Amino acid sequence: MADAFSLAVRRYADEGVDVERAMERLAALSVSLHCWQGDDVRGFEGLSDEIGGGLAVTGSYPGRARNADELRVDLTQALDLIPGSHRINLHASYAETGGAKVERTDLVPEHFVRWTDWAKEKGLGVDFNPTFFAHPKADDGWTLASADPGVRSYWVDHGIACRKIGAAFGRELSSACVTNVWIPDGWKDTPADRKGPRQRLADSLDRIFAESIPPDENLDAVECKLFGLGSESYVVGSHEFYMGYAITRGTVLCLDAGHFHPTESIADKISATATFVNRLLLHVSRGVRWDSDHVVTLTDETKAIALELVRGDYLGRVHLGLDFFDASINRIAAWVIGARAFLQALLLALLEPTQRLEEAESRGDLTARLALMEAQKTMPFGPVWDAYCERANTPPGSRWLEVVGQYERETLAKRS
Repeated sequence: MADAFSLAVRRYADEGVDVERAMERLAALSVSLHCWQGDDVRGFEGLSDEIGGGLAVTGSYPGRARNADELRVDLTQALDLIPGSHRINLHASYAETGGAKVERTDLVPEHFVRWTDWAKEKGLGVDFNPTFFAHPKADDGWTLASADPGVRSYWVDHGIACRKIGAAFGRELSSACVTNVWIPDGWKDTPADRKGPRQRLADSLDRIFAESIPPDENLDAVECKLFGLGSESYVVGSHEFYMGYAITRGTVLCLDAGHFHPTESIADKISATATFVNRLLLHVSRGVRWDSDHVVTLTDETKAIALELVRGDYLGRVHLGLDFFDASINRIAAWVIGARAFLQALLLALLEPTQRLEEAESRGDLTARLALMEAQKTMPFGPVWDAYCERANTPPGSRWLEVVGQYERETLAKRS
């Protein structure tokens, strides 16, 4: 393996690429690992077995985490197999209330203290999300844009509470928490009034974000969606709505790879939106024909996202996260496959001779530009990735599968 790596280093050097520098840059990046892959988005409130909000998890692979302790153990195992230092992304429904029923409007940082302690012990940052689904007050699919003032106020109060929780994570962990707002609101069929719900949503968001919170503690993000189950014809929080909101209010704009038309790529949207929005949040997912949140793999779409981040020098302005939930395969393996695939895409992008490409383009040599891009497809990337994994004390190649298999036999198989 050492010989293969040495040959790869020399081959990349021939193309003007410093492999060691690329690996250093990758090691400085953190990806936010979403907690809801480990328990099928159920949370720990026990309100309902139905997720709602147009969300659906398919599959029944054994070993789902049933409580926060099991989920933290599973996350720890996954993180041990993912090279680098990363973050955790929590939903409000993962609060630990000691068995007491607590309204989402009344959630406070104390309900997440065990998450904070665990993250501090592991050296992890934490990101957060209000949970605007799987709740009686969201049964009709409407929350912040609801025509009912009482329902709207309830969810506004929940959003306010979640910002305070996010800020507490940021203070305790000395790493700004990105608190991301996504709502399911919309109509299954053609609406008569498109304007009213969007006016109500803008007002609700303004109320949620009214209190100023230091950006080194909490960063507010808003996330769009093209459609959802039950909101096929009209989604209040469309891309255009949140794009305008983020520009005028100074929030982070979240782009989810599965939340657009199947022929659209968020790679192309990065430079377009970053021209006007200071910070972006990416939810890297894999939609198959629709927003089906498949496990991220090293697809052309995933590589295109990473290339745009590197070519445009956006890594310092973009927060990286995953968002998928697949219960048809081992849930720990899903985390590992998805995270490693995105990290591989980022490493591939960092190994590209970007300067040579830009120089060829600037002098109008489009032949050289295309030839250089094509040459990258056969570069010896594998040995570099394996060396990166070994330096991070994580298994290279597919060796991590043995660890997951043992964990399944010794831990997951014992869960009913």
